[in-house]
Amino acid sequence: MPWPEPVERVAAFLRTAGAEARLEELGADTPTAQAAAEAIGCALEQIVKSLVFVCGTRPILALLPGNRRADPAKIALAAGATEARVARPAEVLTTTGFAPGAVSPVPPPPGTLVLVEQSILFTPVVWVGGGSKQHMVMLSPHELVRLTRGTLVDIVEDV
Repeated sequence: MPWPEPVERVAAFLRTAGAEARLEELGADTPTAQAAAEAIGCALEQIVKSLVFVCGTRPILALLPGNRRADPAKIALAAGATEARVARPAEVLTTTGFAPGAVSPVPPPPGTLVLVEQSILFTPVVWVGGGSKQHMVMLSPHELVRLTRGTLVDIVEDV
């Protein structure tokens, strides 16, 4: 059975980019980082959330560990803006081509700044959305940064 179109888009990008990654279909929906970690059997910090923010009129894709919360002020600063807000569902779909809860950071959205929380580099393997609530991609954090052309920054709330 063929994969849904958004998942095939992710798979095609990974093939074309020569990515060292594995796309997997899970047996359950994984709309949250916690659900994904449980379905995969990995630590919550190995799940990388793909969150869309809007700074002025500019969309920003923020990638951060599942066990951390995004800091809108840090995201705005990294984007050279005065403020950042969480994108509305329609803005997420328009920016990424993926439905909220199923956003994949690959392929990176054209013209969108990708900010990657620097602490993900401390984990040897991470999992990102694969284009649906049942698909995830496993890869190294360095490969994720390469594929998304992301900028490594501190974008999480202080603990």
